[in-house]
Amino acid sequence: MNSDEPLWEIFIRSKQGLDHKHVGSLHAADAKMAIENARDVYTRRMEGVSIWAVESKNIHASNPDDAASMYDPANDKVYRHPTFYDLPDELKHM
Repeated sequence: MNSDEPLWEIFIRSKQGLDHKHVGSLHAADAKMAIENARDVYTRRMEGVSIWAVESKNIHASNPDDAASMYDPANDKVYRHPTFYDLPDELKHM
């Protein structure tokens, strides 16, 4: 492994799942090599049906320290909360 090679984030979709889950990271020269290495490292038991390799530098994320300011504005939208709606009295199981 050459640490001068780009870092790739690896996502695997299992046979039972519809979504890809992050399983780890690895260094590889290109996307093809990243997928081949991911197959060897992360799908040893033939559990995967699809592999995504995303170069780490292309992933952008929010800062957890900014969570309050990022998610609090949703509280201003009361219509998103079930308590905003009045249910008819005859509706017993909601």
